Amino acid sequence: MGSAYWFGLETPIGRVTLVEEEGAITQRRFGEFFRGTAVQEETPLLHESILQLEAYFQGKLRVFDLPLNPRGTAFQCNVWKELRCIPYGQTRSYGEIARVCGNTRAARAVGMASNRNPVAIIIPCHRVIGADGRLVGYGGGLDIKTYLLELERRAAERGQCG
Repeated sequence: MGSAYWFGLETPIGRVTLVEEEGAITQRRFGEFFRGTAVQEETPLLHESILQLEAYFQGKLRVFDLPLNPRGTAFQCNVWKELRCIPYGQTRSYGEIARVCGNTRAARAVGMASNRNPVAIIIPCHRVIGADGRLVGYGGGLDIKTYLLELERRAAERGQCG
């Protein structure tokens, strides 16, 4: 494995840290800055990632355009790929994602894969809700999930975003 770098920033939802390994974003963490073996350095990719996150939080960015390499099982990676297809400002249920992934009975497994999403926000697992429309489960907490969905709803209503 090559070198790993991290850089953190303060956002409206608190501290967020991004980790880059081998030219791709591999992790996003809430709350505390990275404490692993990665080097704290704002590489060009981490700088671009920060610019995109800032634009997202300003309601000016709908789709992240960053190289990602989240690590997980084949099923998890398939779920994460489908999460990136949920349009900005919209939601899907865990069951809907399970159907798209080819297993209508895998809603709970989709929930577990969403919970293990190492690049949340950029891979928008906050856009996945319960079958009854309720907000359920989010690694950063339901308050952050609510904030992100409201941010997107307001920006979409104002016609912001490019």
